[in-house]
Amino acid sequence: MEPQITALLQRVREGDASASEELAPLVHAELHRIAQQRLRRERRDHTLQPTALVNEAYLRIFQNSSPAFADRAHFRAFASRIMRRILVDHARVRGAKKRGGDEQRIQLNTNFDVAAEREDGSMVDLLDLDRAIEALAREKPALAEVIEMSYFGGMTAEETADVVGRSVHVVQHEIRFARTWLRRKLAASDVR
Repeated sequence: MEPQITALLQRVREGDASASEELAPLVHAELHRIAQQRLRRERRDHTLQPTALVNEAYLRIFQNSSPAFADRAHFRAFASRIMRRILVDHARVRGAKKRGGDEQRIQLNTNFDVAAEREDGSMVDLLDLDRAIEALAREKPALAEVIEMSYFGGMTAEETADVVGRSVHVVQHEIRFARTWLRRKLAASDVR
């Protein structure tokens, strides 16, 4: 499917209107796959369903323009960032409704290996993870970028390496380093 999406993206960039129509269901299916993969890491009673996440991501990605992505990997990198924002926004809105304006603590059931539990026994939540990634981005933007693609977009090291233009070996090292950095940051409860 990757060559087909990449070819359609190229045709869209060249102005082929029929390519957009062909691309839409493929993009929707790709977003749905990413959303299902991502939401599997959330708690079971999470109120945002994959279809809702896909629809919101699709709208945010394509609301004002035709896609301008080089290939499927670049699309997935962009979709990773959009899905992260949607999930964080959802957590904030839900927390505001439940607690009169306070942020909600959403426990992560994660295969990401950042930290399922802090040293004090409390669970890591999406908002803390988001803050930790923002802190990482201030210090090491490239590491935050690869973590975002890996965690929120479900991208492999190979796909991420293609997007960022570094070797797979370097990206694998960056992901390991970033996970360790985030684990320490989250364990220290210093995510502001």
